[in-house]
Amino acid sequence: MGIVELLLIAVGLSMDAFAVSICRGLGMRSLNLRTAAVLALFFGGFQALMPLLGWALGTQFMWLIAPIDHWVAFVLLAFIGGKMLWEAFHEDEEDCDCGDTSTIDLREFLVLAVATSIDALAAGISFAALNVDIVASVSLIGVITFALSFVGVAVGHFFGARYERPASVVGGVVLILIGLKVLLEHLGVLAL
Repeated sequence: MGIVELLLIAVGLSMDAFAVSICRGLGMRSLNLRTAAVLALFFGGFQALMPLLGWALGTQFMWLIAPIDHWVAFVLLAFIGGKMLWEAFHEDEEDCDCGDTSTIDLREFLVLAVATSIDALAAGISFAALNVDIVASVSLIGVITFALSFVGVAVGHFFGARYERPASVVGGVVLILIGLKVLLEHLGVLAL
């Protein structure tokens, strides 16, 4: 898997965190950069940790997964992308709690970080199946998620919820397309 695919996966996986960050920014009476940075650290850290855990689990069972690794990667990435698309089109417009969100609540940030990074655990399993350089992958995912989460708070504060749904749609489509590309390459349909 090349750098372009890893970058696209990192962006796709970070879209949930980006959407939640927009939501947090909506509730800020004034933009609080400290709160945005702490939230982004939680999101980036957990988005990097979860694929590492998934990769560790996947490598333990590689003997079982190896014959069908391309199918595993396709199903997991398509499932994550499909879930993101489903949520983008079926969640209520008013899902955000628009109280003042400028304070730092570490317990809430922890819950949000875990909730938005569960999908990355499955991606980590597919990384093990595809023999991806895990250090580069989790570093890229963590940095991209940190940056997009920080920007998401500002976007939410300045522009409102306008970009939350398109971010989830783009992330979902990207993950599905990457899963399809992996499958088609392993089946010999694509030669890239």
